[in-house]
Amino acid sequence: MTAVEPPREEEKRRIFADLTPLRTSADYRRLWFGSSVSWVGQGMTTLAISLQVYEITGSAFSVGLVGLFSLVPLVVFGLYGGAIADTVDRRTLGLVGAAGAAALSAALAAAAFAGFHRVWFLYAIVALQAVCGALNSPARSAMIPRLLPPEQLRAANALNSMVMTFGTLVGPSLGGVIVGFAGYQTAYTIDALAFFASLYAMWRLPSMPPERTGAVGVAQGRASVLDGLRFLGTRPNLRATFVSDLFAMILAQPKALFPAVAVLWFDGDAKTTGLLVAAPAFGALMGGVVSGWQSRIRRHGQAILISVAAWGLAIAAFGLSRNLWIGLLCLAAAGYADTSSMIFRNTMMQVAAPDEMRGRLQGVFIVVVAGGPRLGDFVSGSVADLTSPLVAITGGGLLCVLAVGVFAVFARGFRRYDAENPTP
Repeated sequence: MTAVEPPREEEKRRIFADLTPLRTSADYRRLWFGSSVSWVGQGMTTLAISLQVYEITGSAFSVGLVGLFSLVPLVVFGLYGGAIADTVDRRTLGLVGAAGAAALSAALAAAAFAGFHRVWFLYAIVALQAVCGALNSPARSAMIPRLLPPEQLRAANALNSMVMTFGTLVGPSLGGVIVGFAGYQTAYTIDALAFFASLYAMWRLPSMPPERTGAVGVAQGRASVLDGLRFLGTRPNLRATFVSDLFAMILAQPKALFPAVAVLWFDGDAKTTGLLVAAPAFGALMGGVVSGWQSRIRRHGQAILISVAAWGLAIAAFGLSRNLWIGLLCLAAAGYADTSSMIFRNTMMQVAAPDEMRGRLQGVFIVVVAGGPRLGDFVSGSVADLTSPLVAITGGGLLCVLAVGVFAVFARGFRRYDAENPTP
């Protein structure tokens, strides 16, 4: 059997994202629209907080601490948020998370209107926002397989990736413009109002308590983090989705070196660094927009391995480029490959895992996605200091490809994973 099944006529012609989930499910449509609005709002607030911290302190280090105050709660509470999502009604948990995030944005707006400018207050809000996100995200992800049939989940994950990437691209740009023309209070107020779209979507959903199927090794009547990790440890195909992604995030993560290579390789400045940061995000957005062809793929494990290898090759090629536009094209190709991998990984988690475990697996996913790139930044920065940016970036990309190749030799079951006969 091959990785591609004989396609139907409409699938042969499909190039762009499959909109079937939006057409067939009003609940999913509302959830998707609410996420779209809230992601843009969050992007605005993220930039506004960074700008405000710098205005207060004049310290780039203080701005860097914003990311740390967000990362730590997200990693710590990500696993527990997933366990909670496997215990309570996910609709209720989603409402709590969205309401908490809206209240925090309202608190930011109120403080800005009152002229209360304190760095510790901004750090505290950022940390609490991360907690709300750690509660909301696993619940939201675990809801989607209950709203759509399995054959539409890949398309839904492609649409979700577009929402996330669009928000991270457009939100900060809008935030900068709004702060510049109307102040921090306006940006925070808009974000608070944007969360009402997410709240409305959650409110309209039906009740969705976890379904208990008696999965092997899972205690009944409760949902613990350890049970989730034990479950993942006995499911090689699901575990392989995380392992393969870590190869890309740890071995071939060049983002921390963008400021240096912008100057050393492209004779650029901060604007050049901005282009380097934006290129993978643009490629990721295109990965969702031009995702229709993925409906013909059955071997999702094989597709993930190819996508991760493509990421490594694209990063290695970027390391060899000395022309800015060629470098941006390589980074965009890497972003496209990353989104393709993410779509298939999320689909595998949603289809192959029982409903009672989906929240905890999404919690692990949050920890890996949040923590992996930071570890990758440390690795690439350390290697660059010991050798050179060329060795760190190109060597890391090639090492990623090598790691995927070796892993593929031993992960035969993962390579053969069939979406029509999912085996965790």
